[in-house]
Amino acid sequence: MEPLGTFEIIWRIFYQLSSVWIALVILFALSIAFKRRLGLYGKLFDSPIGMVGFALVMFWVFTGIFGAMDLIITHDPLAQASGMKNKVPGTPLRGAEEGEYAWYLLGGDNLARDVFSRVIKGAWIVVQIAPLATLFAFMVGITLGLPAGYYGGRLDTLISFMANLILAFPVILLFYLLVTPEIITAGVPNYMATVLFVFPIIFLAVLLNSRFYTQPRLRTPLLIGVLGVAIWLYLSLISTNGDVVENTIPGLPAILDLFDVPSGVLVVFVSVVFVNSPTVFRIVRGLTLDIKTRDYVAAAQTRGEGPWYIMLWEILPNARGPLIVDFCLRIGYTTILLGTLGFFGLGLPPESPDWGSTINEGRKLLKIYPHPALPPALALLSLVLGLNLLADGLREESLRD
Repeated sequence: MEPLGTFEIIWRIFYQLSSVWIALVILFALSIAFKRRLGLYGKLFDSPIGMVGFALVMFWVFTGIFGAMDLIITHDPLAQASGMKNKVPGTPLRGAEEGEYAWYLLGGDNLARDVFSRVIKGAWIVVQIAPLATLFAFMVGITLGLPAGYYGGRLDTLISFMANLILAFPVILLFYLLVTPEIITAGVPNYMATVLFVFPIIFLAVLLNSRFYTQPRLRTPLLIGVLGVAIWLYLSLISTNGDVVENTIPGLPAILDLFDVPSGVLVVFVSVVFVNSPTVFRIVRGLTLDIKTRDYVAAAQTRGEGPWYIMLWEILPNARGPLIVDFCLRIGYTTILLGTLGFFGLGLPPESPDWGSTINEGRKLLKIYPHPALPPALALLSLVLGLNLLADGLREESLRD
């Protein structure tokens, strides 16, 4: 077979991504049709910048999801093909069997693996870790930031001191410390996970209890159901093969364990949550200090509402604009951090197809073979750009409210 030309490579990549294009068209069509009923999300479609950013972000979200379902990738991202080492884009696969894709669309890397398939699989790693880790960091920051800003005093001083202590360390140095083999062997990330992952449960418990405090018949079964599921997910998240820390802290029995998080992913996840939480805490605390002086907060206090009701149902909704914008930006920062960790070979396994690792592998021969490093670098650039544009669009629309 003859190598593919530039136009044919582009066309075949476009065709491989057809499921992504269809999903984007459907999403945009429905969103634009019902945008007046969708609140701030619907208003996003009045902002050209926001729409471009949202399109870039959702492109990679759908790419990651469909890539994980093997609807896009052309080859196993870990498989090595004979004679395909550092081959240029469009090179035909030697001895391709029936039913096997016949080309490496973006060429082969220095271990003869398909660059296109590795970029697609790398998107799934980012889609899994970055938003969830950022969400967990926000849960921690909100749960600590609201009472610190609302009550002030010694509580505020203590939590602020701990947050500033963490922020005093350079981020990369913290990551280096958290992902070193000695720290992992000692089980430190697992201990941190048991503490940090409790905060979403606390947040849900306080949120529901404060909202339905005057309706005990509804509150009690709701709390039991929601917290039961949340605790089950929590134990499944921190348990691996029946233990939280091997031979030290028992976890959920294997028969009840819904999923096992790979140790490398858990280390990176916990590290990202730990590093981002203090910054989120400071933002929430600052917003709370400002909003708690407003008239509607005083009115809620006059009605006799409890402190947690005021924090979660009066202050937090009125801080949603800056928090949503920061959430989008922080996902971008987390994506860069993941790429940085992968580039330095920290946390995730060396064979992982994450973008940072792929860039690191490709840079070694960048002057001779630029094709293995450029696609993941452009993917990382486009996703972070999309998140920044999305944040700008959300900021623009939130200021109009």
